[in-house]
Amino acid sequence: MNVLNRTWWSRIAGGLLGTFLVIQLVPYGRDHTNPPVTGEPTWDAPDTRALAKQACFDCHSNETEWPAYASIAPASWLVQHDVDEGRTALNFSEWTRPQNEAKEAAIAVREDKMPPTAYTLIHAHARLSAADRDRLAQGLARTLGVAVEHEARERHR
Repeated sequence: MNVLNRTWWSRIAGGLLGTFLVIQLVPYGRDHTNPPVTGEPTWDAPDTRALAKQACFDCHSNETEWPAYASIAPASWLVQHDVDEGRTALNFSEWTRPQNEAKEAAIAVREDKMPPTAYTLIHAHARLSAADRDRLAQGLARTLGVAVEHEARERHR
């Protein structure tokens, strides 16, 4: 019975290893070239840009710093998906095109929806203190021309 168990576990381990090796052949999530920066917003202060770079730019700009695990499937698929989605919603590097989520950026930061918890668990540099979160939300509101306090009150009604 013990030999049978060992054989069964060996086959499972071999199958998992084989699957892991085969999924490395899927090309999605490996193109880590950043498109050119075509324009940034007029930042209200250098501090706002620095905080946005720290907490937002990996997904919301063309200045993504790709971590080593972003080259290994299936993590590469998740990272690529998140960056593609983030750049589509709001891209600080392509300010010359319409930004679908710009008006909500400050509110998302203030309400602790951005950066996402799953991201900050792995990327300590993106964790914001309460003071930094408030400064970034206020700075984004000024930079993007959004009245954060007014919109937040309206949403809670």
